[in-house]
Amino acid sequence: MKILYLEYYDNPVTIVLDNVKYQHCRLVERYAKVLEIELLFLPAYSPNLNLIERFWKYEKKKVLYSVFHENFNIFKEKIDKHISQAYEIDKASLDSLLTCRF
Repeated sequence: MKILYLEYYDNPVTIVLDNVKYQHCRLVERYAKVLEIELLFLPAYSPNLNLIERFWKYEKKKVLYSVFHENFNIFKEKIDKHISQAYEIDKASLDSLLTCRF
């Protein structure tokens, strides 16, 4: 970890956060300032800007819609398997979906 820090220490760090109330607490903001980390808050009600929300929507469409899973373990296995193979299976869709250019 120290090697990575030394290699990238002079690069700016920005953490993108959704607008959850607890992420605006003084403790988080104070430590970010001390560590010289920029906190970039997404606008309220904008899940389209949050990459994980876009990926989860893609996952639900591919694995959950119109599919019955006999139990939670089978459901979990299918989700895990698809997530681990998603980029290999559907590279073109994910490349266009998971971009900051939209």
